[in-house]
Amino acid sequence: MAQGFSKLLPINIDLSNKHPGVFANDENGKPLSLGVFCEQEIVRFNILLNIMRKSLIMLDRAIEGTVVMSMELEQMFNNFLDGKVPSMWITWAYPSLKPLNSWFDDLIERIHFMRGWCHDGPRKSYWIPALFFPQGFKTAAL
Repeated sequence: MAQGFSKLLPINIDLSNKHPGVFANDENGKPLSLGVFCEQEIVRFNILLNIMRKSLIMLDRAIEGTVVMSMELEQMFNNFLDGKVPSMWITWAYPSLKPLNSWFDDLIERIHFMRGWCHDGPRKSYWIPALFFPQGFKTAAL
């Protein structure tokens, strides 16, 4: 069960491979607001991916019996059985009411969008609902 998600979980977004058009500085040498915002969003996604990866590994080990099944892992297991996003992920995730499978598919699309923005440069259009903090995007864009 947990192995299925862990195999599909994308790698973290590599911030060492930043596109210069996104992370440029203005004429005063200050970073552009959208670049700062993009990096903050990527950090949030990477934190979420790390938490997901770690919890899936621990759940696999608990199911195998190599570590103790904590209450948190048992709740995660039960969330999987019910098709719900585990509460330990919700704590670090963007707001969503989707069931687990739709939420996971949506996460993959969001990661793809953010990775493209980071590595391929500024977008022609922005998927604002994909962001953790859409209000921050609006402020940075102004």
